[in-house]
Amino acid sequence: MAQTVPSVWNSIVGQKPVVELLSRVARSPRDIAQSWLICGPAGSGRSRVAQAFAMALNCPQGGCGECDICRMIKAGTHPDVTTVTTDRVSITIDQVREIMTTSEQMPALSPWRIIIIEDVDRMSERTTNVLLKDIEEPSEHTIWLLCAPSAQDVLPTIRSRTRIVTLAVPALNDVAQFLQETTGVDEHKAKQYARLAQGHIGIARLYARQPEAMRMRNDIVDNLVSMTRSSQAVLLADSIFTSAHEQAQASIESQVEKEQEEFRRANGLGPKDSIDSSLRSQYNALSKKEEVNRRVTRLTRDVVDRALTTIASVYRDIAVIHNGAELVSGLINQEFSQEIAELSVRVNRQQAIDAVECIDVARRRIAGNTPILLALEALLTSLTYA
Repeated sequence: MAQTVPSVWNSIVGQKPVVELLSRVARSPRDIAQSWLICGPAGSGRSRVAQAFAMALNCPQGGCGECDICRMIKAGTHPDVTTVTTDRVSITIDQVREIMTTSEQMPALSPWRIIIIEDVDRMSERTTNVLLKDIEEPSEHTIWLLCAPSAQDVLPTIRSRTRIVTLAVPALNDVAQFLQETTGVDEHKAKQYARLAQGHIGIARLYARQPEAMRMRNDIVDNLVSMTRSSQAVLLADSIFTSAHEQAQASIESQVEKEQEEFRRANGLGPKDSIDSSLRSQYNALSKKEEVNRRVTRLTRDVVDRALTTIASVYRDIAVIHNGAELVSGLINQEFSQEIAELSVRVNRQQAIDAVECIDVARRRIAGNTPILLALEALLTSLTYA
């Protein structure tokens, strides 16, 4: 009889072989590899896979998704599971040294101390070399889960010392089915959101749950296809940045509130109970202004990056039209098919290709800490076609 996969894996879309592998390893971890490299393109869910694997390894039920252990890992409050992210250009050597110290400690509540490093490709060679020994010879009860877009994006010394798991780009039908099951949207909307998100699970779910995100997307395309003057480009840049910052601010404030609620629940405190002095510093750290501002900045960049993907999809559609491939590849922005067809008259094939390259330049500038609004203005003014 086939063994039922625990519910913690239910949110992993279109990755059946990987789910079967990792759930099997979690059930029998005696000879488990202690250093893993989870690879996959944007939207494939590599960070979610790493988190689900951490739950499956430390949950007494193998990843039920409902117990205190699973809830704390999901909320980021479990003492034995640490996730390293960065709102900077790269992961710093100080961050790595701090996490190495953590990795040497015995787990407090669960069988494993698990270190998840998102975007390990954003680590310099010098920083990677500091981490290398711990990856090669982890502490007895420590598991490293490194995430990157592909194995080629990390140094060979890391690749050779980890077990590599490669995720696929989820099929649109898989993403649509997931949306129907988890958000309650109908089949038509689910397929639309999956198409507009280009298979990116997180963005598709965002479109299903947050009408503001869809409105922002539609506004970008609507303004882009009619943009002919620099003044319009500047206004659109300001609109994108302002909307991104407002969305990020609201989202982070909501997250902080939920984290505070989870902290209270995990420590047996009610909504109005006073915080013991031994816990107050941890509780206050959740809403520390500097940390909240960093999180808002990082999320603002993520929302702007989503806007850049939307802009790129318009020029991708133009290239499809110029190549006569509508029936084979289809348009992403089907709702604006007439407007994009009209824009394709003003924008030739080479200009469409150049536009995508300009979008990549804007991404690199933002990643390099160029002010977001300035990068957007430079990009959009270069995309005005009379």
